[in-house]
Amino acid sequence: MNYREYQMISRRKSRQISVGPVKVGGDAPVTVQTMTNTLTDDVAATVAQIHRAERAGVDIVRVSCPDEAATAALADIVRQVNVPIVADIHFHYKRAIEAAKAGAACLRINPGNIGSADRVREVVTAARDYGCSIRIGVNAGSLERHLLEKYGEPNPEALVESALEHAKILQDHDFHEFKISVKASDVFMAVAAYQQLAEVCDHPLHIGITEAGGRRTGTVKSSIGLGSLLWAGIGDTMRVSLSAEPEEEVLVGWDILKSLGIRHRGVRIISCPSCARQGFNVIDTVAKLEDRLAHIETPITLSIIGCVVNGPGEALMTDLGVTGGGNGRHMIYAAGKTDHTIEGDAMIDHVVDLVERRAAALQAEAALAKATQSQAAAQAAE
Repeated sequence: MNYREYQMISRRKSRQISVGPVKVGGDAPVTVQTMTNTLTDDVAATVAQIHRAERAGVDIVRVSCPDEAATAALADIVRQVNVPIVADIHFHYKRAIEAAKAGAACLRINPGNIGSADRVREVVTAARDYGCSIRIGVNAGSLERHLLEKYGEPNPEALVESALEHAKILQDHDFHEFKISVKASDVFMAVAAYQQLAEVCDHPLHIGITEAGGRRTGTVKSSIGLGSLLWAGIGDTMRVSLSAEPEEEVLVGWDILKSLGIRHRGVRIISCPSCARQGFNVIDTVAKLEDRLAHIETPITLSIIGCVVNGPGEALMTDLGVTGGGNGRHMIYAAGKTDHTIEGDAMIDHVVDLVERRAAALQAEAALAKATQSQAAAQAAE
């Protein structure tokens, strides 16, 4: 993406931590997370769900560990997947210790809910010994009683105060490998809490609108909330919380990042809503192309415009483009320029082929550049 001044996002400076091999915060890319909804002790089902999320492009996956059976299964799960696993722990400190030993890359806890100082110390020791980071997960629906009494209701100030209280517990144990979330289902509350928290600490922030809703309504709420934060440079890792399958959360998360030019993965389709001027069925074409191009990971932009009113202009800004024409023939654009025409019946297969060939060429260019860079580095080291 060629950035212009109005497209630039000034990202908040945060410290960097590790979630397994994935860096979070600092200059690391904003990562996309999801959470499984299978029974964790059903290893096969949980692994299959994580693999679907991996194909969608997930960076980090969280699994719930409510009991000993779940933490016992965790080691098998970790061995069979390719992304770091966050163990979701709430009240029982032993589950956190078991999860750390089982290979979790991160523990999602609230230290203040773990119990006595000795128990917190044991959890921190296990995290340190086994290389786990920690996520402090504050939620408007489960704020501490003393904060509800102080503020009268969940609000941004209460969320931030809760987060900082939990953070202090870890800092008092000289543990700094943690990130923080302050989620709420109310978009205004969540955004305000993250804005306030971003101003008073440099910890990496996990952003999300919790319990956002179903696929459509949850996507809208999350896009408004997360988009507002990311546009303001706030957020180091994110989860879109939908009442939908985990891979759907991942896809929406990527679409939010791609819309803001923060990260790019796969084909970004720019398409018109269609009207009576369309030279082909835009809605059906886009649906088929989204399905058939889902396997592409290389960042590519593709415009699908039904007529010549906006088609040529959109094609100027995309790698490949299609504009509907008359008599069943449509114009194909490459690198913003008219290239050739194609019959309507052959158009979808043709576009898929063009995209696949473009992706292969870009991958080859990237591999060559990487090899050249490695060779130059090796020569410089001699």
